[in-house]
Amino acid sequence: MTAELGHFALILALVASLAQTVVPLVGAGKGWSDWMRLATPAAGIAFVLTLLAFVALTVAFVTSDFSVALVAENSHSAKPMLYKVSGVWGNHEGSLLLWTLMLTLFGAMIAGLGGNLPESLKARTLAVQGAIGAAFLGFMLFTSNPFLRLARPPLDGADLNPLLQDPGLAFHPPFLYLGYVGLSTAYSFAVAALIEGRVDAAWARWVRPWALTAWMFLTVGIALGSYWAYYELGWGGWWFWDPVENASFMPWLASAALLHCAIVVEKRDSLKSWTILLAILGFSLSLLGTFIVRSGLLTSVHAFASDPTRGVVVLGILVVAVGGSLALYAWRAPKLAPGGVFAMVSRESLLVANNLLLTVACAVVLLGTLMPLIREAWDGGRISVGAPFFDLAFTPFMVALAVLLPIGALAPWKRARLGRVIRRLWPAAALAFAVAALVWALQTGRSALAPVGIALTVWILAGVAVEIWERAGLSRPGRWRRLSGLPRADWGKAIAHSGLALTIFGIASLTAWETEAVRALHPGETVETGGYAFRFDAVDRAQGPNYSIERGAFTVFRDGEEVAVLRPEKRFYPVQRMPTTEAAIDAGLTRDLYVVLGDRQQAGAGAWAVRIYVKPFANWIWIGALVMALGGLTSLSDRRYRVGAAARRAPAAAVPAE
Repeated sequence: MTAELGHFALILALVASLAQTVVPLVGAGKGWSDWMRLATPAAGIAFVLTLLAFVALTVAFVTSDFSVALVAENSHSAKPMLYKVSGVWGNHEGSLLLWTLMLTLFGAMIAGLGGNLPESLKARTLAVQGAIGAAFLGFMLFTSNPFLRLARPPLDGADLNPLLQDPGLAFHPPFLYLGYVGLSTAYSFAVAALIEGRVDAAWARWVRPWALTAWMFLTVGIALGSYWAYYELGWGGWWFWDPVENASFMPWLASAALLHCAIVVEKRDSLKSWTILLAILGFSLSLLGTFIVRSGLLTSVHAFASDPTRGVVVLGILVVAVGGSLALYAWRAPKLAPGGVFAMVSRESLLVANNLLLTVACAVVLLGTLMPLIREAWDGGRISVGAPFFDLAFTPFMVALAVLLPIGALAPWKRARLGRVIRRLWPAAALAFAVAALVWALQTGRSALAPVGIALTVWILAGVAVEIWERAGLSRPGRWRRLSGLPRADWGKAIAHSGLALTIFGIASLTAWETEAVRALHPGETVETGGYAFRFDAVDRAQGPNYSIERGAFTVFRDGEEVAVLRPEKRFYPVQRMPTTEAAIDAGLTRDLYVVLGDRQQAGAGAWAVRIYVKPFANWIWIGALVMALGGLTSLSDRRYRVGAAARRAPAAAVPAE
């Protein structure tokens, strides 16, 4: 009965989404207020019904109702409760339901928090949001119904993919989907603004909180996925430039560009067309990620095994959403008022440079991701585009972005003198150069990667300090009162930029200074790397809740003193007949000790394949990502950037587009 209730709720949610789309859109076109006001309750009803369906599916997983086909294919009675719950979205149908739940949630939030939006803009925004929801609800009901019953239920289920039975993968998809789907709000605002033919500072002020929310959740979701790959897959890396990793990274780059561009629209009433285009492209890249995951065209450890029919339907949604919005953009954008002008050197121009670097970097990732498909379609040949291409093609744009960041933050609006800005930053530049020289002198190798990366870190952090010093006027009396009085948005920007610096530091240090030892070891043997001695003590066997374990024991010494005991595991899941590797990590702020237990070697009696890494400053990569997300949250708490804040002052007059 629970499954039927969930199925019926999805059908009613589709009806509500269609009403949310058609009635307010017609009402906005005709100027009928009653029809436009229908968007608010329709959005709330669509969310409640979708939530009811999601709860029904969760109950089926938690109670191990194997009469539901999805539960039988992706769960098992012996599975821990956390993975019974996360199994809801650890498959195509369930993850699609989670995606749709997030979509209707954001629609309900716009309806509830957008009381101060102009009536027609709110109605059209909710109508676009409803159209996206209706498309995915229809996709789910007609091709990917999560509530299908089995005529003959099995005694037990086929279990969830063992790689997904991990806390990191339990929380990674919800955060990632909040980011993916959150960009739909910026898309809906952009399309609604194009339909109305008006984009102004008030529009940018309404869009920024939604884009910031999406970017913040994307940051956390990507960090969780990266850390999962680091410790779960056992290959010792944190980013592989996998197609699905790229599918989440591209919207992050686009949303970062959108946030910076929206500042120019809000402050200077410029770059309207470019901001609208970025809002469209950000969500379009999210849809592209959905297509990559579900089409089966590109192989990935993250991808869902889906039939081609589903991929064709997602492609159809992608074509309509992207093609329709870009056609509307081509029609309306030339008519948007150009807004304020600015000099070649100004904060506006430096933000444009920021946008270009982020956008070109995103295009590089897109090209590398799709190149195997393009080559195969062109002449049937097969190529593999991996980390060497992305590292070489992507990194220069990020280096240039890091160099420009403090300069752009300190440059005045409209017109700036570059020499004057550089003079204000000379202490930061001198400190960065001195630290780089010190690192170059101290490191044993002569790679420039660590000195350059650490110099960029110091440059950004010192630039943040100079900006805060000048914004608060700390050289004058009463400095601490002014410091505490800085807007939260300013603090949020400073924190987010500092987080980027910390991530750069972690990447540069880990890449330049990591050491590795791959050996076939017998118990009792010792291997040295990175200044540590790793003694292989023994291998024992144990039993987990739904898997068997071979567990190694390694004692780690430094200068003769014991510093850690590591217990890497090899797990075997009998239901899926699949092994997994569980790396053992002794984590710290300055280094990670990382051990992976491989297979028992046939040639050497009692020998085991072992991979050992010493990874300097690895955790700073994820610390930096979390600090960036904290910066976004801090900015979001600023009343000026919350939805509805504009109601506390007189409404700004819109600049008509034509």
